[in-house]
Amino acid sequence: MLQSVSNDTFLRALKREPTDYTPVWLMRQAGRYLPEYNQTRARAGSFLGLAKNPDYATEVTLQPLERYPLDAAILFSDILTIPDAMGLGLSFEAGEGPRFAHPLRTEADIMRLAVPAIDSTLSYVTDAVTQIRRALTNANGVQRVPLIGFSGSPWTLACYMVEGGGSDNFSRVKTMLYQHPAWLHRILEINAQAVAAYLNAQIEAGAQAVMIFDTWGGALAEGKFQRFSLAYTQAVIQQLKREHNGEQIPVIVFTKGGGQWLEEIAAIGAQAVGLDWTVDLARARERVAGRVALQGNLDPTVLFAPPATIRAEVRSILDSYGNQPGHIFNLGHGILPLTPPEHVAEMVDEVHSYSRSLRLAAKA
Repeated sequence: MLQSVSNDTFLRALKREPTDYTPVWLMRQAGRYLPEYNQTRARAGSFLGLAKNPDYATEVTLQPLERYPLDAAILFSDILTIPDAMGLGLSFEAGEGPRFAHPLRTEADIMRLAVPAIDSTLSYVTDAVTQIRRALTNANGVQRVPLIGFSGSPWTLACYMVEGGGSDNFSRVKTMLYQHPAWLHRILEINAQAVAAYLNAQIEAGAQAVMIFDTWGGALAEGKFQRFSLAYTQAVIQQLKREHNGEQIPVIVFTKGGGQWLEEIAAIGAQAVGLDWTVDLARARERVAGRVALQGNLDPTVLFAPPATIRAEVRSILDSYGNQPGHIFNLGHGILPLTPPEHVAEMVDEVHSYSRSLRLAAKA
């Protein structure tokens, strides 16, 4: 049954419909830059304790919405939940990021890999989605803003699964690509099935849009990106539920460092393409020719600048896109942990106020 959303600006922008202003949300909008997030994380005891508890995940998902008039909520979770559910043994070391106890290094490791049972291994995520959606809805059944679900892309997950954690050069996974491409294709095939099942479970639980983070797609060479990343992201999209309970479910794809492949990314079936800060929005809009909405793309480090500079950079991005439908304002990557929260308020206010002025000027 279709539910009423009080502020559906984000969903209408994804459909490239006219909106009164440009909607804005932030990648990693619930995170360490917020003191209230850090307090909740301390109560949870660890990052995984936070992410795997639906009550805590709901609490931190809502925190930025209490501070800022954002136009969407995004599920609080991590892209590495799927490989953790596959038995690779995820942990987070202080100051070092994610680590896997059992990375994929041999053919035997890879042949044992299987799609996890989402209902049992990742129920804490779907429970959080349901709980967040309920928390966003008032007593009259009206929802404040839409809820976004997400996953890492098959390639980006494979990078962590083979490397065993983060990497500066992805030497292990790229060596596998050239020495044992069949091994890597098997990992990617399993990952694509798992990501599709995971996102579909989030949709069934209440996610109203989903985003695929291909964070490390830009690490691949021309030709290899298409074969080892884009093809598997497209395979995920082809398996997704595009309607649930009367709601259309749009898909956003974000490839960091993928600007040179924008036309190809725009052709795989998503409704929107996220852009990092290296891409000119005006040219990007011309290149996609109305096929998809565009999301982005303020450099996250701009938020360390004085408020006047932040507002000027916001206006520059909005002017670059132009007074046209189909733009969702966001950062070009996740918000940085030391970002001053008051600077985020300046950015959100300028996005809303300046884009409204552009709409009004066009009508005059």
